[in-house]
Amino acid sequence: MTAVYPESGWTEWILARRPPRARLPDPERPHGVFLEEERLASGETARSGVILLTNRECPWRCLMCDLWKDTTLQSVPAGAIPRQIAFAVREWERAGALPRQVKLYNSGSFFDAAAIPPGDVGAIADAVGFAANVVVESHPALIGERAAELQGRLAGALEIALGLETAHPEVLRRLNKKFDLRAFARAVEYLRRRAIAVRAFVLVNPPFLDADEGVAWAVKSAAFAFSCGAGAVSLILTRTGNGAMEALQASGEFVPPTLASLEAAHRQSLALGQGRVFADTWGIDTFASCPRCAEARIARIQAMNLEQQDRPPVACPDCGGT
Repeated sequence: MTAVYPESGWTEWILARRPPRARLPDPERPHGVFLEEERLASGETARSGVILLTNRECPWRCLMCDLWKDTTLQSVPAGAIPRQIAFAVREWERAGALPRQVKLYNSGSFFDAAAIPPGDVGAIADAVGFAANVVVESHPALIGERAAELQGRLAGALEIALGLETAHPEVLRRLNKKFDLRAFARAVEYLRRRAIAVRAFVLVNPPFLDADEGVAWAVKSAAFAFSCGAGAVSLILTRTGNGAMEALQASGEFVPPTLASLEAAHRQSLALGQGRVFADTWGIDTFASCPRCAEARIARIQAMNLEQQDRPPVACPDCGGT
């Protein structure tokens, strides 16, 4: 097959392949609120509340990203983000208990002033004042004084999730992330000097790698993140859904991951013994091709996330665990 990804003009190429937005979200409501269990750095398992905040699209146009689908076209009004958090807190109160950890994920970077109004930081910190740990996400380029400011306002500890994606230098460059491995390392160093915990997002099977390379580089990327000072790594299955990834799949430049890919990367990254490793289970059932073993294999992954230990693989006479 002939490669379709250009040598330059990546942002324009990516934008040209986007499908239309299905809807414009309500800036007064988060587009997702849920609870999950997570293994904390202390070794305890605790309830973790996740708020998928509604805000403006990230200024970067990363090749694999489809998070823009749930973003607004303009910056949200002042006060909207604290009101979204208050909405989520009411949901959790109705569910019976507030979570010990809160993740504020906003489809981009918490420290992007066009996404999260800087004047709302105090109100945001107050709204999650019950949490012992707060996790936000950011592009490495935006790590700086605003991270330290948020840390100073929170009642609990702060953890920042950085999208490393891959430690493969050329693949990282072509993802249009607009940072390199040295910039990632500098961002982690800045945070660790201030006792701010770091987790890294790592892709399983990013484009431009074959299936075996996709797993191998996920493990290498986890090792790189840990070597920089990250305390946790979240392994993310690379998805289609933004137009660009479908084009790369059709040209053979993207090999979608399988459930077996995630299992292998999870097991091998845990074996590094350098920090917590979480296999992201969002929409994981869509990557399971065998109905006979899918439920058991997903349950194994979830157990490994909580225990941070390998478990025996699930034997399946139909698919052989592929």
